[in-house]
Amino acid sequence: MSERKMPPAIKSATEFGPILIFLGAYYLYDLFAATGAIMVTTLIALCVSYHFERKVPAMPLVTAIVIMIFGGLTLYLQDETFIKLKPTIIYALFALALGVGLALGKSFIKTLFGNFWNLDTAGWQKLTVRLILFFASMAIANEVLWRNFSTEIWINAKVFGFTGATFVFFLIQVPLITRHTLAPESENTPQAD
Repeated sequence: MSERKMPPAIKSATEFGPILIFLGAYYLYDLFAATGAIMVTTLIALCVSYHFERKVPAMPLVTAIVIMIFGGLTLYLQDETFIKLKPTIIYALFALALGVGLALGKSFIKTLFGNFWNLDTAGWQKLTVRLILFFASMAIANEVLWRNFSTEIWINAKVFGFTGATFVFFLIQVPLITRHTLAPESENTPQAD
């Protein structure tokens, strides 16, 4: 079957819906209800993505697997520690995967974002290094938050702070992306920073 274009509203719903439902379920019920809600909505989001694109993107798939494992442990053991560890694990896995790819001369970021940006090799490498540092910082921030603050503060930071930090991170990358964007007829030659 051919790939269908996902409408922007549905794409946004698959990206932000699970985390917003997690937040709502937490405030209406508790962390355990929120954990079950994010598990179900994450699976629904993956199914919707597959329905339109006929593939499941790597990052949402890894995120879903970690949510299922750590959410399942949270619910089964009735211990909120596991769901609080989930962002740390996800961010650390992304940083590790990007680091391994960089060491092997592969650009996983190019695979993920190559449809949006056409960067030279130096641009992909610099963006990869920055993302490794960003994901590592986010993993550390999650550890500091859940270990030192209340569950409510952790959830609000996770939903609003981490989402905002990701947006700001990519906004800050615009100059790098602009400098390293190749013209359609350009060869893959590095540009100076």
